[in-house]
Amino acid sequence: MVAGPPPLTGLKVLEFAGLAPGPFAGMLLADAGADVLRIDRASEAQERPAGDLLTRHKASVAVDLKNPAGVALVLELARNADVLIDPYRPGVMEKLGLGPDVLCAPNPRLIYGRLTGFRRDGKYATMAGHDINYLAVSGVLGLLGRKGDKPTSPWNILADFGGGGANLFQGILLALAARERSGRGQVVEANMVDGVSYLATFPRFALKTPIGDQPRGENLLDTGCPYYDTYETQDGKFVAVGALEPQFSSILIKGMGLAGQGWDRKRYDRENWPEMRRVFEETFKTKTRAEWESVFDGTDACCTPVYEYSEMEGNPKTEGAQRPSVTLRDTPCLAVRKDSSNARDGQGPGVEGEGYVGYHLAIGDGGAAMLGKWLKWTDGKDFSVEQGGAVLKKTSKL
Repeated sequence: MVAGPPPLTGLKVLEFAGLAPGPFAGMLLADAGADVLRIDRASEAQERPAGDLLTRHKASVAVDLKNPAGVALVLELARNADVLIDPYRPGVMEKLGLGPDVLCAPNPRLIYGRLTGFRRDGKYATMAGHDINYLAVSGVLGLLGRKGDKPTSPWNILADFGGGGANLFQGILLALAARERSGRGQVVEANMVDGVSYLATFPRFALKTPIGDQPRGENLLDTGCPYYDTYETQDGKFVAVGALEPQFSSILIKGMGLAGQGWDRKRYDRENWPEMRRVFEETFKTKTRAEWESVFDGTDACCTPVYEYSEMEGNPKTEGAQRPSVTLRDTPCLAVRKDSSNARDGQGPGVEGEGYVGYHLAIGDGGAAMLGKWLKWTDGKDFSVEQGGAVLKKTSKL
């Protein structure tokens, strides 16, 4: 069966340049086949290259938003767009004359996606912040870390990307589904505090159950439990153990050579956890990670190697080949790696870096071609570039 075009083919997206969560939402749309045109500020083209690495399948156009003709160009693009991504703090787009009241009136089908870190109506609304701050005020950061240690922020994965970009992407898809029924777009407001708090629904519920009612780092799933943790091996590498169920634990204990010592029975008593952890630590250090792989591969012991990306890149024996996060069998998303060959890998030629190397999209790269594709505009006739920024020609129709 021949695959159909990616699911969002033909969708026109304006992404105002930002860092991390906004571009990630745009990349998710682009990976699904949408035409994503990043709006860069012309002043930044002269000062520094864009810092965004989440650029695959996108194009860029530089616009001087202080020039009325530049604003006019954005207004005309928004009039013809399906989705807009606003990554700024509250009020920034309104000051530019590009708020939702302005842009949605002439284009009632426009889905105006807004993403902030803190809640727009909360006490921190006007403050700057980063992933760690959004985790902190959401309550999630207080869950993360080992016993006796301070809360630990896991890179910027949870708030920026999970609670932010991916959550905005979900909201945009919901708005697209609603538009199919109503014919109208709407404003989609996402923020990382609410997004990451939603991701933490189960741990929050668990705080009132035996699964998670102990202090940080002393619970079943937060490194408190010895059969749900990581262990160092003889060669300084690590394995991950997640043998929660008794049938899986029995296989683990047998593979470790600890059968017949009563650990299957004693594992339920928290009083035995410190001793069990000590035994596990000593046992895993008797073999290399590869040796433990040979013991547990193909079993239900829930014991797997902890790989680092540096050893996965280009290694066909691991699951490190990057591909879209979901598989649509009939209309696969666009490919990430270059040798894609089936729906799970996506479709198309893949991208530079194959999901391991991000690359800068030069400001203005591909913008003229995208304007031609969307509106059949040509440089010099419908728009021109003045002082590094694209502007709408006065002869163009608003």
